[in-house]
Amino acid sequence: IRAQVGRDRVILGLSGGVDSSVAAALLHKAIGDQLTCIFVNNGLLRAREADTVREVFGRHFRIRLQYEDATALFLRRLRGVTDPERKRKIIGRTFVEVFQTATRRAGKARFLAQGTLYPDVIESVSFKGPSATIKSHHNVGGLPDWMDFELIEPLRDLFKDEVRKLGTELGLPDSLVHRHP
Repeated sequence: IRAQVGRDRVILGLSGGVDSSVAAALLHKAIGDQLTCIFVNNGLLRAREADTVREVFGRHFRIRLQYEDATALFLRRLRGVTDPERKRKIIGRTFVEVFQTATRRAGKARFLAQGTLYPDVIESVSFKGPSATIKSHHNVGGLPDWMDFELIEPLRDLFKDEVRKLGTELGLPDSLVHRHP
């Protein structure tokens, strides 16, 4: 990570889930204050999720954490929508919009980090031609051209059990590392 990043800055979209949390802890251990995590509250989180993320990463690990409360925007756009895939697309578009605005406020960064795991890569590739939509919320195929970042995915070759072990080694709380998706 240090060799890839050098002295440049990295932004990571921190969801509070296992994968992005372990990626955040790993990147912070490697590059310290060169990392800025952006946590977007979409109003669809677990009870007290936003407080937990702010406590663990902001206060405990002292990771530079930018909190974006976009609850009202997400809930307004989702009002009345019942189709699950349509919901995922609305959430994805809204997240990108909020995140893009947040990255401008966070300052210039060369890299965007993601908590992509090996199963995400496998589930996003079709070997037999067109298939059903799988994991539409992952950006496994790279970033859109309009995003001016290079991608860094430090967990890309790992399975979930390996990520959990790494999270434990990095000192993340068991309640976060062993949570159910």
